[in-house]
Amino acid sequence: MALIVSISGVRGTIGGRPGENLTPIDIIAFASAYGQWLKSRTTHQRPRVVIGRDARPSGKMVSDLVINTLIASGVDVTDLGLSTTPTVEVAVPRHKADGGIIITASHNPVVWNALKLLNHEGEFISATDGNELVSRIKSGDYEYSDVYNLGSVTTYSSAFEDHIDELLKRPEIDVKAIENAQFTVALDAVNSTGGLVIPMLLNALGVKSVKKIHCEPTGWFAHNPEPLKEHLGDIMQLIKDEKCDLGIVVDPDVDRLALIDENGEMFGEEYTLVAVADYLLSLKAGPTVSNLSSSRALADLTHSYGVEYFAAAVGEVNVVEKMKAVGARIGGEGNGGIIWPDFHYGRDALAGVALILTYLAKSGLKLSQLKSRYPAYFMSKNKIELLQGMDTAELLRKVEHRYFNERLTTIDGVKIDFDRSWVHLRRSNTEPIIRIYTEAKSQIEADALAERFVSELRSLI
Repeated sequence: MALIVSISGVRGTIGGRPGENLTPIDIIAFASAYGQWLKSRTTHQRPRVVIGRDARPSGKMVSDLVINTLIASGVDVTDLGLSTTPTVEVAVPRHKADGGIIITASHNPVVWNALKLLNHEGEFISATDGNELVSRIKSGDYEYSDVYNLGSVTTYSSAFEDHIDELLKRPEIDVKAIENAQFTVALDAVNSTGGLVIPMLLNALGVKSVKKIHCEPTGWFAHNPEPLKEHLGDIMQLIKDEKCDLGIVVDPDVDRLALIDENGEMFGEEYTLVAVADYLLSLKAGPTVSNLSSSRALADLTHSYGVEYFAAAVGEVNVVEKMKAVGARIGGEGNGGIIWPDFHYGRDALAGVALILTYLAKSGLKLSQLKSRYPAYFMSKNKIELLQGMDTAELLRKVEHRYFNERLTTIDGVKIDFDRSWVHLRRSNTEPIIRIYTEAKSQIEADALAERFVSELRSLI
């Protein structure tokens, strides 16, 4: 069905033919190239890599292939087993490892899996490093160790506890305030590893009661794993039935956080980052960063604190690069991914949960009241499937030419800023589609703008 190589690693559908899907041949090639790349960058006789996976059914098979390939390459492995993307990111420097691999296709359906590749800091490898890996794969530029120099594997079962312990050391997290608030929280973890770690976190934070749904880590997702309103009817009803203070939804690898208010209404993925930024900027002001497809609400909020907002290309590595360049206080992506540099440079739903609960507890506000304080924007997210051989770059150039009189940003596809709205058109890094994101002051306007550009793209095709 699909095999996609991007700056965040390799992603594809399980089964099928090598080079067209994520098959054992492709998995071994990427793991081999990664092992060789690590060995070229370290003086250690045997580099160490931390491995973790989400709960999807193909995860154990992919993990076993990766681990044994690294062992054959003369690389030692610390295997966390079932884990999360941010947990592996935290574990890499903690274990003094040279890199890390997260086996997850994030929000993609169960037929997908992926290898997300980290450097020694627990951050996604750069585009330059990714291109080097791809070159190694194409040229077969890797070799394996003899029997005297094979790597080894060590299992480690306390990574969740380590992650939570490190998080609770941050002075911005107020456990006593959360305990006193006596929150009742609903949780939907889409039958992946969030069902293991988020209840542990909520217990450590002193949450009074947790109402769980879809928290068994079977990997067979109870609904589409992307945490959007149309997929979350179960937890929205649970919040009403159980009179919960709020609902928490995470994606399969727990790097995205969506919130639902006490009325069973979506807080909005875009506003997860806005609310976290509001809390952190109230303690200490500083620049903020989000990607081009994120809401204007963050820029508005940032400017209200008298500091500067910056936009980056889509992709966590691009946001992190911009955050480091401008010394950002907080950053992330409008898909519910927050990056808190004082903790670590990775999207982390655990950090988001702890910060949001602290903010609610200390302010005494309900989630709906918090939302009402922010500028009201409405977003529409659409896509067009890519046809075999389609020249996406040429298609977007035609759009750019058509709207040359408007405010254009072309660092990542084409973004057109109108006075009351914007549209961002770009080729996805994770699926064979063109994404069409729009935002306006009403849902009707946002939907109409999206429909207009879907039609325009189809006419240009």
